Amino acid sequence: MVKEISFRKALVGDALRLSILYKQVYIQTYGKEGVSTEFANFISKQFAVDRIEEIICNNPNQVMVAVYKDNLVGVAEIEYEKQSPVGNIIAPELSKLYILEWFCGMGVGHGLLKMAEATVKAAGFNKIWLWVYILNQRAISFYERQQYEWIGNAFFQMEVNRYENKVMLKNL
Repeated sequence: MVKEISFRKALVGDALRLSILYKQVYIQTYGKEGVSTEFANFISKQFAVDRIEEIICNNPNQVMVAVYKDNLVGVAEIEYEKQSPVGNIIAPELSKLYILEWFCGMGVGHGLLKMAEATVKAAGFNKIWLWVYILNQRAISFYERQQYEWIGNAFFQMEVNRYENKVMLKNL
């Protein structure tokens, strides 16, 4: 791990930078065929600055960031009391764990994941689940190394297209 990387809860003032970080990582991960209109509509709405500000204001324990030299390099987001698309599980979802490509392999993902898991556990939950794009083998391998177990597959629906994901669960 790079020694200068620190982890903290996101602040409202982080929203603009988070919007850019989310979009960058999302396009790099899921934009395997480029950026379609459907794709652009989704990321514009999902990662709008005002939406991110609202999430941080209303849920101070939901978004965590990794910081290097006062710059954001990664983010984890938890959504509490979410219904898993498989397994009839209602538990916190690790809805995002996004790391800028230049910081992959430096412990950023591990640090954010541990912070997210500790936050979930401190809130009284004993499970966390996530879904990960089936073509993202690097992320799947990472979660497997962190003791997340595959519990089934589910599709993420955009406007027209569906994207297959692995659903994974960890008992804390």
